Amino acid sequence: MTTVTLGALAAHFGRDVDRGLSKALGIIEVAARDNVDLLVFPDASIGGYIGDLRAPDHYELPPALDPDGPELAKIIAAAGDMTVCIGYTEADAGRRYNTAVCVSGDGILGRHRKVHQPAGESEAYCAGDSFRAFDTPVGRLGMLIDYDKTFPESARTLALDGARVIAALSAWPASVTDRAARLPADRQSRLFDLYDCARAAENQVFVVSSNLTGVTGSLRFLGQAKVVGPGGEILATTRSKGGMAQVSVDVDAEITRARRVLDHLAELRPDVYRMDESLTED
Repeated sequence: MTTVTLGALAAHFGRDVDRGLSKALGIIEVAARDNVDLLVFPDASIGGYIGDLRAPDHYELPPALDPDGPELAKIIAAAGDMTVCIGYTEADAGRRYNTAVCVSGDGILGRHRKVHQPAGESEAYCAGDSFRAFDTPVGRLGMLIDYDKTFPESARTLALDGARVIAALSAWPASVTDRAARLPADRQSRLFDLYDCARAAENQVFVVSSNLTGVTGSLRFLGQAKVVGPGGEILATTRSKGGMAQVSVDVDAEITRARRVLDHLAELRPDVYRMDESLTED
């Protein structure tokens, strides 16, 4: 049996890159003392997220960073034996991407550019075009960035690629059209939890889900970081507060137990699933 400690962070990160980087390095240091093996930061932890989903202000966009620059190099150096997933705005050939990277002290283990873009996000970022799992010290892992997890195909693609753990990094706000007086009653709060549990249960994998807290521009972020087991059960959560949800588990043993009788991936019927254009036409 191999037990690992999975940690999902809920915290506020703003536009100041140096301040956010310093905060992230401090959190990594504390997590290392607590023997966390996988630490999942929110989306946009380095440089913050856009301040308006419907009409992003092009003069107030998060700074786009070089993936080979000093910021990620410092995260890599601090990670050591820990596996760390963190989000930032990536600069590549004049384009901007909402990106997550997974690193350890050995360097970058995997990266993901957000594929699904809600509302006006396409005005601030280019879209990614793939979902891939990769090997890490805590097992085979895949990453999603907030709205990606709304689509079952995203997590399913990672699970079929062998992911045992899905790190879901989010900058997920309360509803921008029908905001509730209390965050726990907000429609997006319910959906955020629902998607985390559904993606874990339908693929029988662990979901380590992080999220921003606080306010950026017109967006108020939900928190609700959590670790979800392969049966869809929430094993640890921060609720709407900041902090870290963490749990120690034997990933392989728990997944084997979940799939002992009903193995969803083995029992798929791709021959009867239709995803052609005729189903999406008006």
